[in-house]
Amino acid sequence: MLKNIRNFCIIAHIDHGKSTLADRLLEFTGTIEKRKMKAQYLDQMDLERERGITIKMTPVRMIYRPTTNNDKQLTINTPVILAEAGIQKDAGFRVKSGMTNNQEYILNLIDTPGHSDFSYEVSRALAAVDGAILLVDASQGIQAQTLANYNHAKKAGLKIIGAINKIDLNPLGIEEIAQGISELTGENPDEILKVSGKTGQGVEELLKAVIEKIPPPKSLKIDGTKDIFQALIFDSFYHEHKGIVANVRVFNGSLKREDEAFLVTAQNKFKVKELGHFSPELKNDEIIEAGQIGYIATGLKDPEILKIGDTIISSDQRLTEEDVRSLALSGYKDPQPVVFVSFYPEEAGDYENLKTALGKLKLNDSALKFDADFNEFLGRGFKGGFLGRLHFEITAERLEREFNLRTVNSFPSVSYKVKTRNEKWITVDTPKDFPEDYLEVLEPIAKIEIITPSNYLGAVLGLQQVFKLRDINTHSFGSSIILNGTLPVAELIRDFDDQLKSVSAGYASLSYEISDYKKAQVVKLEILVAEHNIGGLTRIVYKDDMDREARKTVERLKELLPAQQFTQAIQATIGSKIVARETIPAMKKELGNFGKNGGDRTRKMKLWKKQQRGKERLKERGIKNKIDIPARIFKELLKK
Repeated sequence: MLKNIRNFCIIAHIDHGKSTLADRLLEFTGTIEKRKMKAQYLDQMDLERERGITIKMTPVRMIYRPTTNNDKQLTINTPVILAEAGIQKDAGFRVKSGMTNNQEYILNLIDTPGHSDFSYEVSRALAAVDGAILLVDASQGIQAQTLANYNHAKKAGLKIIGAINKIDLNPLGIEEIAQGISELTGENPDEILKVSGKTGQGVEELLKAVIEKIPPPKSLKIDGTKDIFQALIFDSFYHEHKGIVANVRVFNGSLKREDEAFLVTAQNKFKVKELGHFSPELKNDEIIEAGQIGYIATGLKDPEILKIGDTIISSDQRLTEEDVRSLALSGYKDPQPVVFVSFYPEEAGDYENLKTALGKLKLNDSALKFDADFNEFLGRGFKGGFLGRLHFEITAERLEREFNLRTVNSFPSVSYKVKTRNEKWITVDTPKDFPEDYLEVLEPIAKIEIITPSNYLGAVLGLQQVFKLRDINTHSFGSSIILNGTLPVAELIRDFDDQLKSVSAGYASLSYEISDYKKAQVVKLEILVAEHNIGGLTRIVYKDDMDREARKTVERLKELLPAQQFTQAIQATIGSKIVARETIPAMKKELGNFGKNGGDRTRKMKLWKKQQRGKERLKERGIKNKIDIPARIFKELLKK
């Protein structure tokens, strides 16, 4: 029954203890037996456990039977829950705790990532639930992504429950944090829950607050003789035997195994192979109904068919094309890539395997964009679009771990808008495609928000000397300072976050969103080896950084490239101008022992000249046939 279902997620800044709290919720509700319990249970990837961060949102169904304590009284704020539970109310809805007798609740939890690179995961989770627990670390307080996630949840119209985690640490300032959360959510500071994901303290009170405050799901009523099944796809993955599996939130109707269903946007019909819920492993059911969160195994094999945000409906012969279009649920705003990186397989024969792997990853990570690409040294590959630097680093690691594919990636770049000589604007996200002649360049700008303790404000402001941090304004937030400003995305993906953590001893936090494009003074830096342009090393750099970047690149290449039997000039150029140069001398070959005194000099000179002519021929052949730069050299050079 809808009245006994609660769909909610946990949102927080990274490292504020979402996954640990989720562990305690699973334990408390008996979803996972204690003997099977392990830390970060919902983080299914080894990569998540090693890094200590959540990368993928994870849904799970919990069954909760609230305990009864007749000596206590509870304040119930939602009248509809009182009526549905058959409870006699008294003045002010203050009732005896008998409200929990014989009640069993289905709690569908979605654990979400906290890093800003995975904010698209959070947005999809928010569209699938009716409420959210806003979790704040008692030792760190409200941070940048706390505010960002709160704003997203508020915009989604969700009921938000404030909670302070890690109270077992007994830190100072808990009441101040509660006051800050209160100002955000509008709750009374006394209503802000205090929990410990480590010890389980306050978990029962949190679950009761979820039942009390988060509204049950509502079924959409569709005109017609019967309800049409209607579900939003909020995630998906590939299963070897079940095909593409769609994670769904059902808004209307019901669906059974072997029923025929239809993807509204893809215009594709399929027969349901299996359906069920997450426990958190897949557990099949006979039927999935309105209000529930679960999965549908489509049996489809082509990753291009199913799209995140599409609507699944039951196939009904009476539905016209117009009816079908009207049943489409509001999907998600298409994520816009921020960072562009090309991936090439270390082994040329792995191209098709890489293509298949990226297709399967895209099912599980709808923010991933990729197109075919080619590099003269590394061969065929794919240019990928990512939401941030961490996003592409995680993708590279997943390719290696989950698909046993080792790749070489290009320098990260951003998307520029370029005005060409014929007054046309084009979008360029690959440095090698940057036009030689242009009139103007616009670069993407991020609107950033930094929260820092006041004693680190000077150090944070000092980053203006290193990065193009502009338009800064500050205001107080409790004992902290909120700093707003703008930063070019190219600077953001360099190592701004690392530097911010360094100067603030790890206390400052960052959130950002792409806001605008502004004029940029940039140039195209190209690298030549033995007079041959190495396209894969082309980059777009700021004019005031070009000398430093050029010098650093040619020096690094000189260290990495092996010597040949001819001299190799390494040059960094801007247009026709050489801005940095290094030379790798030719390999020397001993001419042999010409007697006790070194032999006849005439004979030596003759051999030297012959050797010199040979080196010239080798050099000419090397330029003509192109310089061979091994993949391992590229990988070393492209390291941060």
